[in-house]
Amino acid sequence: MRITDIRELSVPLQGNITNALVNFSEHTVSLVAVCTDQLRDGRPVTGLAFNSIGRFAQGGLMRERFFPRLRAASPESLLDATGRYFDPDVVLRTLMRNEKPGGHGDRAAAVGALELAFWDLNAKLAGEPAWRTIARHQGGATPTPGASVYAAGGYYYPSGSRHSLRDELRAYQDQGYTAFKIKIGGAPLAQDLARLEAALAVVDGDGSRLAVDANGRFDLPTALAYATALAPLHLRWFEEIGDPLDYALNRRLGEVYEGPIATGENLFSARDVDNLLRYGGMRPGRDVFQMDPGLSYGLGEYTRMLAAMELGGFTRQQAHPHGGHLINLHIVTGLGLGGCEAYPGVFQPFGGYAAQCRLDAGRVLPSDAPGFGLEEKQELAEPIRTLLGDHGGRR
Repeated sequence: MRITDIRELSVPLQGNITNALVNFSEHTVSLVAVCTDQLRDGRPVTGLAFNSIGRFAQGGLMRERFFPRLRAASPESLLDATGRYFDPDVVLRTLMRNEKPGGHGDRAAAVGALELAFWDLNAKLAGEPAWRTIARHQGGATPTPGASVYAAGGYYYPSGSRHSLRDELRAYQDQGYTAFKIKIGGAPLAQDLARLEAALAVVDGDGSRLAVDANGRFDLPTALAYATALAPLHLRWFEEIGDPLDYALNRRLGEVYEGPIATGENLFSARDVDNLLRYGGMRPGRDVFQMDPGLSYGLGEYTRMLAAMELGGFTRQQAHPHGGHLINLHIVTGLGLGGCEAYPGVFQPFGGYAAQCRLDAGRVLPSDAPGFGLEEKQELAEPIRTLLGDHGGRR
């Protein structure tokens, strides 16, 4: 078994929405394909993945550094002991050959997309959904299919748009979502509190069903002011309060804010998580970790992050990966994590799930499609066709 081609396509995100810091209309995502000589129904078996949402494509890094390393490796060196599947750990070591420690950034996302494509590929070779492949590889009990999910939205739309925060959340509620997250920090505190009042009306005033996300915007005085204002609302969590590497700020907020704090989506290695655990004041049984495998070297490095959490007294139920898409749905399900983000109304063509996934009472179940099921997502059909061209591909 060998790799016959590796491809990348930079795909723009759709929509003109803004959080507290960035406008996503310029953002792109790397969609990657790892093609093999294995055939199913006369078509080559191909692994598909992407790096995740909220940063930029990394095609340059892939073509200059990471594709050549995979191509230079002997075919048998990338396989597991059975010779029937690729070994993701070996793939990761091959990709990281001659790379210095640290300096993660876009490198972590480029490698993450490629490593995840091999998980999709292995699941397709086994003829099963990726969550089953992931669960079996971890050696634990087979988890219950599906994941608790919340709908992330509530962005700042352009002036003059017809979007209503209340209508947006009600639309998610009509789809079957029971918990939600909205953005704060992109407007003055008084205006954000008015937006929160509108959002809370949708959930009948139940703050445990509503989270807020500041996207790292606040300095300490602003963070403390927001914490004082938010405390009586008893929210689901208060997310990305300050700079993701300002562990002192995170620790200080945990000393005065009793509600759950969420962070980690901008940490890209197990060593980063070690530092968060040592210096960030995260509280076992209460706070939420949001590291994203697609931004942090893939599933292998992500499981090392989980191991660090568990060693520090935290549970997998406190892990809710950032990035509301199909890949993380399978990871959350396969690893038995606390929950999953969803982007039902934003960040197309990657956000949200395929129509074949079933949503019921705030829980979403992946379909039985082999791999991550990206081919089932209607919005991704055209980018996948463009990426594969005449190569075809097999689920």
